[in-house]
Amino acid sequence: MLWESTACALLGLVIAAVAVGRRPARFFDTRLALAAGAGGAMLGGLIARAVLGPGSLPVVLVAGLVFGAALLSLVVRVSHAPARGPVSA
Repeated sequence: MLWESTACALLGLVIAAVAVGRRPARFFDTRLALAAGAGGAMLGGLIARAVLGPGSLPVVLVAGLVFGAALLSLVVRVSHAPARGPVSA
């Protein structure tokens, strides 16, 4: 169980590092993005492990990866650019 949590946290850290590396201006703070990715993946992996039980390592890793990416998307800076033109209904 400890190994699965560590693997999920490392996967989350990798996806967060890739996201920050590709779009650094989209994140408020690099440390926050890295922590959100790693923590979210670890939490998602632990929840999947608790639900599915032992013996489902690939599913736990995928669930951790998805949960980490979802939590990472919550810390992305939203641009408040004005609309290009009027929107007709």
